[in-house]
Amino acid sequence: MSDFLQQLNDDMAAIVDRVRGSLVRVHNGQGAGAGTIWHPDGLVITNAHVIAGRHGLAVTLPNGESYAAKVLASDPERDLAALAIEASDLPTIDLGDSRQLRPGQWVMSLGHPWGVSGALTSGIVIATGRHLPEAPAAEREWIVAGLHLRPGHSGGPMVDSGGRLVGINTMINGPDVGFAIPVHLVKGFLRETIGTREREAELA
Repeated sequence: MSDFLQQLNDDMAAIVDRVRGSLVRVHNGQGAGAGTIWHPDGLVITNAHVIAGRHGLAVTLPNGESYAAKVLASDPERDLAALAIEASDLPTIDLGDSRQLRPGQWVMSLGHPWGVSGALTSGIVIATGRHLPEAPAAEREWIVAGLHLRPGHSGGPMVDSGGRLVGINTMINGPDVGFAIPVHLVKGFLRETIGTREREAELA
């Protein structure tokens, strides 16, 4: 392997290790999905469909520690939910700018598909924005990427090639197309629902 490829390989592995530190498992009493640590003081973002039922909600960190989770806000229309756990000094992912994504750029998604912890899938951006022919709801904004999302990826992070959070995994359309909720919509959801708990310095 050439020095360039080796360096690229090492850099990508380091990014994945860093992102995995902010990937959690969300238990809903019947099954489990993924979640993304948004704030070091225990704020976790996931999909609303992951917490459907809200019975016995718990969040398990990568180190195996598990915490009861409280629902701070949930919006099935946007398929977003904010959870709180009694923990602090948790690792977070740097926030990217989902509005700057372009078709052809590389993205990675993490989650727990079929119960496999911290599994990674990657591919290229197909399209972003509204009124996309692939999208189940044309009026909503999406990130559409050519990667293999599976049950258990929902609620986990989608990151760009620099390891910055650009979206929250939410659904699939066939075996090779995955959808994510752009991170700027997550910011808007948090502003509207829980206000000061979000990372205000990064909302520009």
